[in-house]
Amino acid sequence: MKELIKRFIPPFLLSWYHYLLVFSGALVYGFPSRKLIVIGVTGTKGKSTVVEFCHQIFLEAGFKVASLSSIRFKINNAEKPNNLKMTMPGRLKIQKFLKEAVVSGCKFAILEVTSEGIIQHRHRFINFNTAVFTNLSPEHIERHGGFENYKKAKGRLFQAVKGVHIINRDDKYSDYFMQFSARKKYTYGLEQGDINNRALELKIKLLGSFNTYNALAAISAGVSQGINLGVCKKAVEKIEGLPGRMEVVAERPFRIIVDYAHVPDALEKVYKSFEFSRKICVLGSAGGGRDKWKRPKMGEIAENHCQEIILTNEDPYDEDPEKITQEIISGIKDKKKVRIILDRREAIREAITSAMIGDAVLTTGKGCEPWMCVKGGKKIPWDDRKIAKEELSKLLNS
Repeated sequence: MKELIKRFIPPFLLSWYHYLLVFSGALVYGFPSRKLIVIGVTGTKGKSTVVEFCHQIFLEAGFKVASLSSIRFKINNAEKPNNLKMTMPGRLKIQKFLKEAVVSGCKFAILEVTSEGIIQHRHRFINFNTAVFTNLSPEHIERHGGFENYKKAKGRLFQAVKGVHIINRDDKYSDYFMQFSARKKYTYGLEQGDINNRALELKIKLLGSFNTYNALAAISAGVSQGINLGVCKKAVEKIEGLPGRMEVVAERPFRIIVDYAHVPDALEKVYKSFEFSRKICVLGSAGGGRDKWKRPKMGEIAENHCQEIILTNEDPYDEDPEKITQEIISGIKDKKKVRIILDRREAIREAITSAMIGDAVLTTGKGCEPWMCVKGGKKIPWDDRKIAKEELSKLLNS
């Protein structure tokens, strides 16, 4: 039904539909963001992690805070998983969440802001005080009609926010985001940025150097709101891990790691974060016409970093899963490294069965997502972490 609507309704009417829906939500719930300090986090990678870091920082500083990400909805210490398969919810849900935050006495709200959400006006009628930029690399290219349009969609958040801008100065597209006017700008990075001028030695527990960038983004957000640097540091160093983000679900007899990486740049960063005797990688790519260009590139990256590759289903939607895997395998020269097992549980089982002490099994693309989207608009309950634990338990008890 959704695809039929998109096909037959002119884009400008769809745009007005989304705009009016967002306005209705704000009206129904009394424009709740006017009573909050709202921080929006956008970029290609790291958004959810930055939101989580920010939430912890504001709690540590003694504030009541709400946050919404692809991982979960949180109001202070209460949380529930985001089972919508939608990072930035529509249908009045964001405004309802902000109203709940106000009723709960929150001063701050941190929201993950996506390019899809922006083109559907979901950022409208939210009184953003601060915009945070993490990084930019190709994603959702078909949806936006090119990388430039994707970049501009992200930029629209910064264009709308006149208060505080926080920008990753090490990212090659940072100049684009620096051009937008703001009352105050903060920059961060490992090589460039304001935060570098402060005495800061971070010892975060999350794996991967990219998580240092995520921590710096969140610390910059905290500092921008007057929170002491030491409080920010203490908060981010407390976080042990995040669901489905470089999550270690088993340490012995070999390590099993689940991550959400679903674009080439993120995938490469995950693979580079670990040194093991062998990396056995379970890899897929979403269907539904989503970024077909990336499939061969992801296969190439897997070949460069993994000793064994098992190609499988991710979220095929109405696309032929076999066709998706063939497009991934077209980027792999050494076909001997590759096995195709479309049943994702079976693929995870095979990876675990193949692993030995000192190896790592890496499953990417799903993270902590609770569903697999298949043909006919159906959603199958799913959790890579749960399935990996179940299959490991079966192996150890056999």
